[in-house]
Amino acid sequence: MNARATVISVAARLLDESATGDVSTRAVCEAAGIQQPVLYRLFGDKEGLLSSTVDHIWDQYLESKRQAEKSADPVVDLRSGWDSHTAFALTHPNAYKLMFAPGLRTVPQAVEEAIRILRDVLNRLAAEGRLRVPPQPATQMVMAANTGIALALVTRPTLYPDQGVSTLVRDAIHRAILVEAPGAESGGSAVRDARTSAVTTLRASLGELTPEPFTPVEAALLDQWLTQIPHSGEPEPGE
Repeated sequence: MNARATVISVAARLLDESATGDVSTRAVCEAAGIQQPVLYRLFGDKEGLLSSTVDHIWDQYLESKRQAEKSADPVVDLRSGWDSHTAFALTHPNAYKLMFAPGLRTVPQAVEEAIRILRDVLNRLAAEGRLRVPPQPATQMVMAANTGIALALVTRPTLYPDQGVSTLVRDAIHRAILVEAPGAESGGSAVRDARTSAVTTLRASLGELTPEPFTPVEAALLDQWLTQIPHSGEPEPGE
């Protein structure tokens, strides 16, 4: 193990053990057996060290996602992804809080990868016609909600003593973005959901269906048509 990897490993251990959620560069240097100038040469400053350490801890979590086989049902993957995200936060609360700390100038790379993995699942759902909303806003909704409840659980455990609230929030968000199973709804709502999922599926597949990109005018016109489809045939307000 090289010097950089050794320092990161030591910092990760000290961060997990910290009662305050912080580690000092002096403590890291003493535990790693190096002088502070070496640490600053490797990471630039304390923030560089913490960012690299958070990436290291999250990378271990994300590796399990990279290696996981996709299930036949992407909804199963969506649910398990939420649950594993919350479980990781509860297991590594200090690293989790640092990951989303507003004061951290350098955004750890693990955030972007976690979003990409989630987006892949939602793209699969969109391709199957099972999303009410396009994958991009659906990704933002799920990530924001999952992050929010996880941070609440690790930063205010006395206010949220029942960790089962994560499941309640998960199911509420999934109901908001997923099309109900056939027969679960009736009337205009069911028709609108069917149209919405068809539009979302088409939008998710446009890159594969068109050999050349649309011009800005064509793209704007198509977007206008697709936006109108779910509500076509509905009475105008006031009618």
